[in-house]
Amino acid sequence: MRDHLVTPPVDLTELVDAARTRLLDEDWDLAICVTDLPLRLGRRPLVTHASPTHSVALVSLPALGIRRVTTRLLDEIVEAVSLLIGDSPSEAPEDQSAGRRARVQRRLVELATEADDSDAGGVAFTAQVISGNLRLLMGMVRANRPWQLVGRLSRALLGALAAASFALVSSDVWRIAANLDDLRLAVLATGSVAVAVITLITAHELWERADDRRVREQVILFNLVTLITVTFGITALFLVVLIASLAVAAILIDPSVFESAVRHPVGLQEYMRLALLTSSLATVGGALGGVLESDRTVREAAYAYRDE
Repeated sequence: MRDHLVTPPVDLTELVDAARTRLLDEDWDLAICVTDLPLRLGRRPLVTHASPTHSVALVSLPALGIRRVTTRLLDEIVEAVSLLIGDSPSEAPEDQSAGRRARVQRRLVELATEADDSDAGGVAFTAQVISGNLRLLMGMVRANRPWQLVGRLSRALLGALAAASFALVSSDVWRIAANLDDLRLAVLATGSVAVAVITLITAHELWERADDRRVREQVILFNLVTLITVTFGITALFLVVLIASLAVAAILIDPSVFESAVRHPVGLQEYMRLALLTSSLATVGGALGGVLESDRTVREAAYAYRDE
């Protein structure tokens, strides 16, 4: 189909969003947008830009040069489709492109066969994704590189570090941590991660809604991957702050000073409680810092595109 999806100039995120909107409107499973716009990531020109989470890939015609354009275009489309359906990108030479196309075609047939039962409701579809097509789901999550989420959000990271610094130097926090039991600490840690995930998704509108029943399955899959990606990223933030807090507390807080504040002997258990409470506060602080990020920054951080 030929269509002017956007009015240039636009950035990558806007073009992906426009293609995603068209995919949902047409009830497609995948969308490959071949554009005459140059694609760039920073200062680097791109040929292909694929987002498995959105089921959308972009291929830039200008980046293909002037020789063997049709052949190169077909190869790039095959590689883009391969990424979108969860297969690893091929590193085979160009003379094996026919083999790559055959492999992608077989995989598409498999997915089409699995998706033929369209009468299943949303819950049944989600169960089918988890149990019957786990490789596709995990491939989409892996493509998002969720472990890098927080590193791309500078304000979220600064918010977490500020909250952790405050907690480690506050004797009130020391006393609260020393008197919390294991159950309340676990609930607090889990709750802080959940609050951070919900805050980030809600504040930046990462959750899609399906008004049209035809696209409900697409939206469920998208939201499931988004939830896993953000949860993984926030959990990674929690663990990093936990390890750093424990190390800093052990170095900076002398046991005698700690004992005088909490009024009982301290050991590794008290330091671990302090680190857990600090990490919980820091995770909420990171979520508040993430709210200050622009929607574009958060979307680019949450959906790490595969490009070349």
